[in-house]
Amino acid sequence: MLMDTKIFSQDGKEAGKLTLPESVFGLAWNADLVHEVVVSMQSNARAGTAHTKDRSEVRGGGRKPWKQKGTGRARHGSRRSPIWSGGGVTFGPRSEKDYSKKINKNARAKAFAITLSKKFADGEVIFVDNFAFEAPKAAEAKTTVGALAKGTGIAELVTKRKNTALVVLSKRDENTEKSFRNFGNIEVAQVKDINTVDLLTYKYVIVADPSVSVEALASRTAKKNEKTTA
Repeated sequence: MLMDTKIFSQDGKEAGKLTLPESVFGLAWNADLVHEVVVSMQSNARAGTAHTKDRSEVRGGGRKPWKQKGTGRARHGSRRSPIWSGGGVTFGPRSEKDYSKKINKNARAKAFAITLSKKFADGEVIFVDNFAFEAPKAAEAKTTVGALAKGTGIAELVTKRKNTALVVLSKRDENTEKSFRNFGNIEVAQVKDINTVDLLTYKYVIVADPSVSVEALASRTAKKNEKTTA
């Protein structure tokens, strides 16, 4: 099954239509699969550099603080004890812990397609024929966002102050990247680099050069275990 959607120009006017593959933009929502993949990706991105010292690693405590009996105070054998200020830490984070999780390739690809489908169904995917900035100009980028907000009827493109949009390019375009660089609520990335976490981080996805980008998305979401014939 194929679906049609509108393509907008940089000035917010309707520039044509695009047929989308159901395998990328027409899948049913599966919250469990998306959650599993996102949690795994976030775990794999975790640096794991937090490290606390246990009682064998802290300095001091070479001798018993006071004698065992006769002082009226509780018995202590070392100042390294976790109950002492400056002592070791009990059950604290250790840098040798491995937080990584294995993600099935097909599961990752399907979660990516499911998230795209959900965003498309919710009207959060905008297709733009092309971004043409002759030079890096933040003012022109701001005008473009305003025009798209007006043309698509999505006012949040200019009113939402955080995590507004992810601009997806089919290939590297320094003028476009630099034009949006100072926008704290907009991120620019190439279609080959985006993932499920990126899609869920930003409310809207603006796809440039859609004929090429959609083809790349379809290739990324295809099953990875299909065998090729010699």
